[in-house]
Amino acid sequence: MSTLVWFDGEVRPAHEPVVTALDRGLLVGDGVFDTCVVIDGTPFALRRHLARLARSAEIVGLPTPPLDVVAHAARDLASRLDGPTGRLRVTWTAGPAAGGPARAATTPTLLLTAESHPVAHPAPGSAPAPARTALVVAPWVRNERSPLTGAKSTSYAENVLAIEHARRHGGTEAVLANTRGELCEGGASNLFLETGGELLTPPLESGCLAGVTRELVLEWAAEAGLPVREATIPLADFRAAEHAAVTSATRGIVPVDVLEGRELRAGPVTLRMQQVFAERVAQDLDP
Repeated sequence: MSTLVWFDGEVRPAHEPVVTALDRGLLVGDGVFDTCVVIDGTPFALRRHLARLARSAEIVGLPTPPLDVVAHAARDLASRLDGPTGRLRVTWTAGPAAGGPARAATTPTLLLTAESHPVAHPAPGSAPAPARTALVVAPWVRNERSPLTGAKSTSYAENVLAIEHARRHGGTEAVLANTRGELCEGGASNLFLETGGELLTPPLESGCLAGVTRELVLEWAAEAGLPVREATIPLADFRAAEHAAVTSATRGIVPVDVLEGRELRAGPVTLRMQQVFAERVAQDLDP
């Protein structure tokens, strides 16, 4: 497995220090990021991920990242990995400045990292056997009225704690409700409930992140005539699910195997959507 870093216009080895100790992304989590998978040396859905990076920056009040520079660096890094699949992350922070809540006039930090790594959906028939997906409901809720709602922020400790809680209780991913008791999202994924012959996912008004894979599932399902849509879902309904699924950049769309210790079966709409997703990925790596 290889890991590469892009900083200040150059590709550097992973062990080289590049970010100052005064960077606000490090000191106070003042930054945003986005992650995509690499398939056949190409960042998948890069255009959509960069659009979300720009939206995240706008939400938190950071300047728009230089998207042309980011796109060039992302493709360069992805092409240099020593394996056909991997993961690429773009980080954009408020830059080096004194600690504390107040921002100072400074130059933002742009950092890209890439590592070769198996991903769940490189192409139909070639994906590695997926790990079992086991969900555990976190004891905390997502605040749908937070100023960070909709931003993929480097202030990620809440997600880390939720996922660690799930792991301590035998899970691989956390489930988060919002303050209204509605299903919101996973710690690092979007969630879907399959019920009544439909695949449902919470609307963005729930406070969930606008996942790129979630977006593609909704678009591609509509084009394929599959019953997949947004809907408000009480957490209690999700906990009682017979079928559920999660989506993320690294997973694609996968059925939930275990929910709160209870074994689930993959739903027929989820399985069909998996096929559609894999077929569309194979057709176009920047949809």
